[in-house]
Amino acid sequence: MPRRSLPTRLAATAALLLAAGALSAPAASAKPSDASPGDAYVLTVSTNPTSTDYDNRTVDVTGTVTKADGTPAPNIPVTVQEVVRFTTWNPWGDPIDPTYYEPRELGTPVTNANGKFTIPDVDIDHVTGSSLLNVQHGVQITALDDQDGDPNTPQDGYYADTTVAANAKSSSVSYQVNKKKVKAGDILTVQGKVTLPKGGEPQGTEVFLQTYWEQEYHVKTTAEADGSFVLSVRVARDDDTFELRTAPTDLYVAGADQPLPITNTSHPRT
Repeated sequence: MPRRSLPTRLAATAALLLAAGALSAPAASAKPSDASPGDAYVLTVSTNPTSTDYDNRTVDVTGTVTKADGTPAPNIPVTVQEVVRFTTWNPWGDPIDPTYYEPRELGTPVTNANGKFTIPDVDIDHVTGSSLLNVQHGVQITALDDQDGDPNTPQDGYYADTTVAANAKSSSVSYQVNKKKVKAGDILTVQGKVTLPKGGEPQGTEVFLQTYWEQEYHVKTTAEADGSFVLSVRVARDDDTFELRTAPTDLYVAGADQPLPITNTSHPRT
């Protein structure tokens, strides 16, 4: 997926650098004791408010850069990103990154005479047309101060992050199936309706049908204006996991999961 190939992904690269000890971890406040031995600067970032919801989606992003002795560091450019995070689908339990990222640049503010930078009225939201399947409702704000501007010399980089809780309203999905016992070769048809919170538009909500445990979904569709949908799939011998999942187009509306009472009589373990 495109989200996984992100050459400018601060959250992922910073995590690697932090693990390697190349970047300074974020500090809660700028005091001399916050600086690790050898650090020249301390970087912080925070938001006000610290959470958003369906009706209130903006925050002010602020931060500071101070010298190791706690004095303000003026005229320092800080690269700030907003990162929408997704849970990696991993039914096998593989040792892979459990999160993948979709960042967007918020800008590169410069610290003032007090070492402070501000970006007001930041929308904590999903701004691309990508799927919101498996989205996490905690949006990360990252800040990076790269002293020489060269990503190949991370030893002079300073990183901080904070998470904004994007509190989502719940949604639901109802369904009917044409049969509850199926065998290989049968056509399973699922029709149903997506219901969103009052004021939400169900049209465009993605609906996914899983049939096999290793595949997140076999077929997908999008709901009509009234929330209705129809999915059909030819049952295979190994199909053993039948579940509906939905992904509304709004970050502030949570998707719904619904296991289906389907038995595949052709499955070898049935």
